[in-house]
Amino acid sequence: MTMQHRDLSPAARKADSPSPWWAPDRHADRRTFLLARNRILAATRQFFAARDFTEIETSILQASPGNETHLHALATEWRRPDGARVPFYLHTSPEFACKKLLAAGETRISTFARVFRNREHGALHAPEFTMLEWYRAREPYETLMDDCATLLGTVAEATATRFWTFRGCEADPRLKPERLTVAQAFLRHAGIDLMASVGRQGPDRTALAAAASAQGVRIAGDDDWSDIFSRILSERIEPQLGRGRPTILYEYPVSEAALARPKPSDPRLAERFELYVCGVELANAFAELTDPIEQRRRFESDMTAKEGIYGERYPIDEDFLAALGRMPPASGIALGFDRLVMLATGASRVEQVMWTPFEEP
Repeated sequence: MTMQHRDLSPAARKADSPSPWWAPDRHADRRTFLLARNRILAATRQFFAARDFTEIETSILQASPGNETHLHALATEWRRPDGARVPFYLHTSPEFACKKLLAAGETRISTFARVFRNREHGALHAPEFTMLEWYRAREPYETLMDDCATLLGTVAEATATRFWTFRGCEADPRLKPERLTVAQAFLRHAGIDLMASVGRQGPDRTALAAAASAQGVRIAGDDDWSDIFSRILSERIEPQLGRGRPTILYEYPVSEAALARPKPSDPRLAERFELYVCGVELANAFAELTDPIEQRRRFESDMTAKEGIYGERYPIDEDFLAALGRMPPASGIALGFDRLVMLATGASRVEQVMWTPFEEP
């Protein structure tokens, strides 16, 4: 079931009307998508209820929005009754709050959270969107891989779709996902031996830059290892993932998994995976790091890098680190719900599947 739609790109919207979303004909074009969103939402809630998950709600205002280098938050403030101003942020993810609840004793939780990201807007990005997150205490992250496979089939059934398409790519969401390590993907799709540049003493920028240049990947003089890794991933690998069937990309270098624990058999790698369908990243999952000392070190390192690149840094949530020390082993995942609906309905932009999409002034 591929639904028809009009061009609602930013250029088309501005040319047509300063506020086209609320024109009755435009809303009528989108309404099929929106009603499908409601069916997907109901089916997803039932999916988790049937597996004994407790649905929770987390607060949006947070002392820290997260501490990853390239994650950007919207800042605000709370005024105390005495007029004092206290800085806060709109959360970029409910992750910290969810892990605090795991530390408090919850074991299986899920949430549909409205989250906020600065510097993001496009076909697959919006400043405000819905994140579906779920966590399993004392269960391996491979269980989340199974969750993803079953959930995709559930959504396909709710929308009566067999194939999902996006930008000329097609996939059957009911098929068992291919599982591909990051190292395998680099070799297959980019012709690069990633592990040759992932040493026990840290990433080797020179080695990866040379391998990337040999394959025609553009390298800038100030690119660090992570920049080169990300460029290869986005340009050469991600467009090839999730073709024909979903792909689970797993075992990321530990430097690219700020909140994941290292793989016990190879500490160069982390227990992290991402889910792709039709070249679109749908979800990001971890076997959660529960060492507050190591987590603080990673946060501080990322904030130093952020300050060097963007001239700002975010505070560390001390309450979160304290809770992390009490948290049991767990696995967690964040899935872009709007992207899921977009793929399942045949929409071309996430704005088409949002009841009240962001409108740039």
